[in-house]
Amino acid sequence: MLSVLEHGGADVVAIADPSAERRAAAVGVAPAAAAYETLSHLLELPLDGIVIATPSALHAEQAIACLRQGVSVLCEKPPALSLAELDAIAAAEGPAWFATVFQHRFGSGAQRLRRLVARGELGRPLAAVCHTLWYRPDDYFAVPWRGRWEVEGGGPTMGHGIHQMDLLLHVLGPWREVVAVAARQARPTATEDLSCAIVTFANGAVASIVNSLLAPRETSYLRVDFASATVELAHLYGYHDGDWTVTAAAGYEEAVAAAWAQGPAGTPSGHAAQLAAVLDALESGGSPPVRLPEARATLELVAVTYASAFTGRRVGRGEIGPGDPFYARMDGTGAPWS
Repeated sequence: MLSVLEHGGADVVAIADPSAERRAAAVGVAPAAAAYETLSHLLELPLDGIVIATPSALHAEQAIACLRQGVSVLCEKPPALSLAELDAIAAAEGPAWFATVFQHRFGSGAQRLRRLVARGELGRPLAAVCHTLWYRPDDYFAVPWRGRWEVEGGGPTMGHGIHQMDLLLHVLGPWREVVAVAARQARPTATEDLSCAIVTFANGAVASIVNSLLAPRETSYLRVDFASATVELAHLYGYHDGDWTVTAAAGYEEAVAAAWAQGPAGTPSGHAAQLAAVLDALESGGSPPVRLPEARATLELVAVTYASAFTGRRVGRGEIGPGDPFYARMDGTGAPWS
């Protein structure tokens, strides 16, 4: 992210990190930046915004400190460990804003698909598949903070598949209800290493979502079946235009081909594309993309997935609020294996 900032039109004036080694490495990327040990030093400076790229457990506390100083925040995912934390961030917003890094929204393929869905040019969305099938060996979790609810907030549902889940919501819109399972199949973690959810959307589409750290053949796969076409995206950690495939239903070939040929092209998903949109907003005084309501819809889907998996019931959007154990922590009443 720092290298993207340095070459993306922003002036990186300062960085903060408790590690002297990491501070030195950051200054190597952004030589004009001052280097400090703590966030409090940064907040003494006149800043347009701060990028938070710290461990997830620090996001809420640091974001609130920035917002109270009137400094806008672009925060890496997940934006917070719980809905309670995210709502506390929302309460601290004022003139300064909070936005979340969900970079898969900003590739030209996703922009093109979202535009076609909004116009109804592919017909009604009927079914979808959203799979984040990655592989993390046991030694990946030797780092003390990995695989712990109180530090990461969850396993692949929270920390890995959330990007692909956010892209699915960006394309299909509001979701309505979830039924899910989660398991700790093989990895030495307190969190899950596998989850599977069936999500019903407000428009009637039904999606299967699988998040896994157990797949030796890794892939990130999104598929939406519309009335007149199937649109697929297969990649791993980021996509280009060539990673998208469109298959028209019989009789719709020319119309679908013409519709897909229109719109943006040439922009891969990634931090650079989202950062460009954020910097444009800063320059124009407009609202940056992926503000709190959008990020909350994605984080709520994560929370509801855990709630359904751990309680064995269907859970609807809006059901988890203050007083619910899954509002304060993603593991809520506790993982079945804990």
